[in-house]
Amino acid sequence: MKIVTWNINGVKARIEVLTTWLQESNPDIVCLQEIKSVDEGFPRFELEALGYHVETNGQKGFNGVAILSKQSPDEVNRGLPGDDADDHARFIEAVFSTEKGALRVVSLYLPNGNPINTEKFPYKIGWMARLERWAEERLALEEPLILAGDYNVIPEPIDAKVPEVWVNDALFQPATRQSFRRLENLGFTDAVRSVTDKGDVYTFWDYQAGAWQKNNGIRIDHLMLSPEAANMLESASIEKHVRAWEKPSDHVPVAISIA
Repeated sequence: MKIVTWNINGVKARIEVLTTWLQESNPDIVCLQEIKSVDEGFPRFELEALGYHVETNGQKGFNGVAILSKQSPDEVNRGLPGDDADDHARFIEAVFSTEKGALRVVSLYLPNGNPINTEKFPYKIGWMARLERWAEERLALEEPLILAGDYNVIPEPIDAKVPEVWVNDALFQPATRQSFRRLENLGFTDAVRSVTDKGDVYTFWDYQAGAWQKNNGIRIDHLMLSPEAANMLESASIEKHVRAWEKPSDHVPVAISIA
């Protein structure tokens, strides 16, 4: 089974890129972030025509997450618990039946947190704390669980081409990286880092300053696997070539294959 996370950066603007990629990559489950669409405006027809079931948690103009799947989920939950005042569409969970039991997949779009001297940074850290509490509860089920998404976290200096540029950015703050590490320490495996310790492994290149041409990237899109999911991992890869397509997202798909 192939499971992919991708910050699409506007699903309507990139529907042709998305459908072309779906036909090329042929994933079983896709976790999209930053769809920038309300639920009723999401381009379902084009995706359903390719055989995908569509579940969304949308929002007008920004944020928004979705899960596309060849198999319909048994259960779908929208929104990260723990703050009733939070109206950002950043979280959707789907549960699928498999021959080996339940598989839980989350598409998440973690807050950016910039500028760090505003309320946006405490919101980011608070959101990560809520995710940690939620994940700890889900881990108790001892099921394969995949937390896939744009985390807006650069975990280590090796995950940035020029790490010193990011020292004052919310993505690379000590508090941000500590929050990510706490999630990892619950028992999650960073899928990409479990298969390679090389540098120059990135998932995002800014549109500005020739970042793509210079390979001036960062790794901020992650698939975090529960122990049960990590035991099933066969491979992890970054489909970097998609960044060179016409009208690309500034992120690229990150894929895993599980048995």
